Amino acid sequence: MRRAVVYYKDHLAGTITETNDGEYVFQYDGQYVKDYPTAFITFTMPVTDTPYVDKRLFPFFEGLIPEGWLLEIASENWKINRNDRMGLLLACCHNCIGAVSLKPVPQEDEK
Repeated sequence: MRRAVVYYKDHLAGTITETNDGEYVFQYDGQYVKDYPTAFITFTMPVTDTPYVDKRLFPFFEGLIPEGWLLEIASENWKINRNDRMGLLLACCHNCIGAVSLKPVPQEDEK
């Protein structure tokens, strides 16, 4: 399972997770829902307590991943397969242009 915390304008907005089953889950942070009920990160994902779940990476997050020659550079430098969308999102989207940024959550050691 891979996860990142999502920030909107320097506020913790929620988390995005790729589950071991290959599903993607975006969940707004409970405090963010209370404090910023109208400050959605994208029109397609209004602020709610209900998690968003899909078998594909949500289009908004897909749009944060570099394209073209910049994708080639990122893929080669970090040795990430171009089809590993969550891997690219975690590697490339710390300082995105715009109001949204992500910070990867380290995976716990499996014992």
